[in-house]
Amino acid sequence: MAGRSDPPRCEIPGIPMIDLKPFPSLTPRTLAGALMLALAGCAVGPNYHRPDAPSVDRYTVQPLPAQTVSTDTAGGDAQRFLEGQDVPQHWWTTFGNDELNRRVNEALAHSPTIASARATLREAEENAKAARGGLFPSLDANAGATRSKLSSVQAAGGATGPYTVYNAGVSVGYVFDIFGGVRRGVEAQSALADAQRAQLDATYLILATNVVTASLQEASLREQVRATEEIADSLRKELDIARKQQAIGAKSLSDTLAVQSQLAATEATLPPLRKQLSATQDQLATYLGIPPAQLQLQPIELANVTLPQDVPVSLPSKIVEQRPDIRASSAQLHAATANVGVSIANMLPQITLSGSAGSQALKSGDLFTAGTGAWSLGLNLLQPIFHGGELLHKKRAAQAAMDAALADWQQTVLTAFQNVADSLQALDFDAQGLAAQNIAEQSASKRLDLTRSQYRVGAVDYLTLLDAERQYQQARIALIQARAARLSDTAALYAALGGGWNDADSKLASTTAPAKK
Repeated sequence: MAGRSDPPRCEIPGIPMIDLKPFPSLTPRTLAGALMLALAGCAVGPNYHRPDAPSVDRYTVQPLPAQTVSTDTAGGDAQRFLEGQDVPQHWWTTFGNDELNRRVNEALAHSPTIASARATLREAEENAKAARGGLFPSLDANAGATRSKLSSVQAAGGATGPYTVYNAGVSVGYVFDIFGGVRRGVEAQSALADAQRAQLDATYLILATNVVTASLQEASLREQVRATEEIADSLRKELDIARKQQAIGAKSLSDTLAVQSQLAATEATLPPLRKQLSATQDQLATYLGIPPAQLQLQPIELANVTLPQDVPVSLPSKIVEQRPDIRASSAQLHAATANVGVSIANMLPQITLSGSAGSQALKSGDLFTAGTGAWSLGLNLLQPIFHGGELLHKKRAAQAAMDAALADWQQTVLTAFQNVADSLQALDFDAQGLAAQNIAEQSASKRLDLTRSQYRVGAVDYLTLLDAERQYQQARIALIQARAARLSDTAALYAALGGGWNDADSKLASTTAPAKK
């Protein structure tokens, strides 16, 4: 996987080859050839070609299963992997929860992170437009007055002054872009704007993913807190019964202390859960672009979040085109490639055309009267000869930057494939884990009911009952976490596949702000 480039030289039929070395022969015929090259639009340096994607047709060592396993509990439906299909752009709507959709839309509309990325894109686009100004002649107007006094030697016996000279005029300058240095500079700036446009898309994608995963985490923590509180309430009732039985001598102090210890251990798990829930809500407020004190959320129940059953999985070659971080890396490589051409052009002859026309007079009222006109026209050639190795090393630095940008692109692609592979495997394992956890929770619930019945008739002691309570508590919390993990990993897969962005969506997103509610 490597980028391709054209050799940095130009040739036109009928004109001798101009070898693009730092010291070309400055013969009239060579200069004539150079002028024709400028008109022909030739540019030195390598031409950018996007590197080839890795030649693979899947993300994991083993082919994807047709579908994941399913369970008979909420969030346990089987998921089918639809290879070759693209992720929808508004992928978060596939979870079928209005509050989740509202949160994502609110974040996209009001997040300062989006505003910053959009402003940075505008900056890059304006820099690209400014660079295009170098392709056109410059035109400047000037006016001024100079007060002078000559020495007797300078005046040669005439008046020495002081006197004032007034001048006004216009000047024109144009640099012939013979070797495409200016055009390569424009190309580099345009590529940097493309990179920033892709970064904006990445910001949209990351923010949407963060809001979805944080919302699912918040829902999971809410349910874990609620489940723990219900278990604690049950233990409080058992503790009350144990104390009453101890008072009449039916139970020992040891039994009462065992219940009390189990209750305290259960209550001790609540503060960390509530702390994590508060931190998640504060993070959501930041994503939505509001202070935590102004956050108002409608609770999301995991049971009301639909697990997408048909999961599109884009082809490896497709995500190279649509993942924003890969597109940004491609644009950075494009800019680095163009900068090589700029560094080469700086080592070659530069021809500048300059001209001016105006008027000079000793009185401001005499400007532009007969006899005060002045003009000039010049054609200048500049050939760098010796700069202490500066230009040569700048060219080598530009080539090194291009090599680094290519390696960065390759690493970005590999990381993207790893993200997709991890997410696909996580979904498969999540489904297996949820199925097993569902069985564990059902078994723990039945065992608790059975143990309670046995305890009422004296068949088991308090320790056995408390152990059943503890196992049920752990199984119930683990089931909630397993459901949330499966939903979150589905969102992670959508993000790893690029979130459904393509070139048309990218341009639209970079020029149109999300509608504010």
